[in-house]
Amino acid sequence: MGRLFLILGLSLSLTATLHAADWPQLLGPTRDGHSTETKLLWDWPASGPPLAWKKDVGTGWAGPVVAGGKLICFHRIDDEEVITCLDPATGNELWTFKYPARYRDQFGFDNGPRATPTIADGKIFTLGANGDLHALDLAKGNKLWARNIVTDYKASKGFFGVACSPLFVGGKLLVNVGGKGAGVVAFDPANGNELWKATDDEASYSSPTAADIHGKPAAIFLTRAGLKVLDPATGKVQFEFPWRPRLNESVNAATPLVWKDEIFLTVSYSTGAVLLNTKGAEIADIWSNDKSLSCQYNTPVRIGDYLYGVHGRSDVGTAQLRCVEWKTGAVKWSVPNFGVSSLIAVDGGLLALTETGDLVRFDASPEKYQERARALILSKPVRAAPALADGRFFARDGNKLVCVNLRKD
Repeated sequence: MGRLFLILGLSLSLTATLHAADWPQLLGPTRDGHSTETKLLWDWPASGPPLAWKKDVGTGWAGPVVAGGKLICFHRIDDEEVITCLDPATGNELWTFKYPARYRDQFGFDNGPRATPTIADGKIFTLGANGDLHALDLAKGNKLWARNIVTDYKASKGFFGVACSPLFVGGKLLVNVGGKGAGVVAFDPANGNELWKATDDEASYSSPTAADIHGKPAAIFLTRAGLKVLDPATGKVQFEFPWRPRLNESVNAATPLVWKDEIFLTVSYSTGAVLLNTKGAEIADIWSNDKSLSCQYNTPVRIGDYLYGVHGRSDVGTAQLRCVEWKTGAVKWSVPNFGVSSLIAVDGGLLALTETGDLVRFDASPEKYQERARALILSKPVRAAPALADGRFFARDGNKLVCVNLRKD
């Protein structure tokens, strides 16, 4: 068994090396906000980095993804959810797939979709705001299979619709469905058939991640109730830890971060953050509080021994960019009124895409906040996570998708 894990680990490492320029899922190749690209353009002119192209798109908070020389935009146009495949270099359309969309946001914010697609094994997996799970062929956009997880598992759509970005791990497609006895479900990526289901946890707005814990593959979910660490092969729960706001009108939205055998969770709404240590069959907190890094919906990034993320909420105007020590939760510095932002660690520093549409470059340093460049590239509000692939930065708001060139000529 140990040899099998070694082989799997080497295979994953090789895949990451071969496709280092891709951004095939939420938060990048390793679902932790890190890019391996180097020697990019950071000396921007006053007008900002070059805009390679822009394209009108529909509504939604699903971020773009890139793999195999194809860029996928998942958006809503009128009464259809649309999956559009573009040439990343030019923005030219390669193919489009669409289907009827029934979701209506009860708060009037946006009719979706919310979940960033996942590209794996030559397929695209999308999950719409009303629970429509699709698998398409990446090359031509042909539908391979489809099912509705809300109908099939009698799951709730939550406050703002379905928003879990599917996780491809161990040859299976995992989703926080939120049904009774089907809190997490593993699907066969070839045909959409159920492979296993586990837990009674309702779905959150957090997307899962995968990691090795104690040398064994694990799927890590922050559900509506809290942390669930599962064996992706069987669905067996390995660890669990309750962590959710007391207020019912709240969401868990940031993706868990894993470092070695430690797991970091963060939630806003007077809940805060916790760093957990898995010890054999037990799990215990190293530190927890609501004063260090309480993230509303964006996932922080870990660089070295420090976390960089946004503390506070967009809807009450308290969002601060912060650097926090991983081991202790000590706040090293804070930038007031920075705004809720998506972060990418790249080329020795960080990129932030703020909710007001600013693209910001700053140092990855616990000593102080040092901003290096800033440019307005989108219009408020910006909720979708961006992508960075082959030196191109892809980002969208509620009506346009832009490609910013960060490559040195």
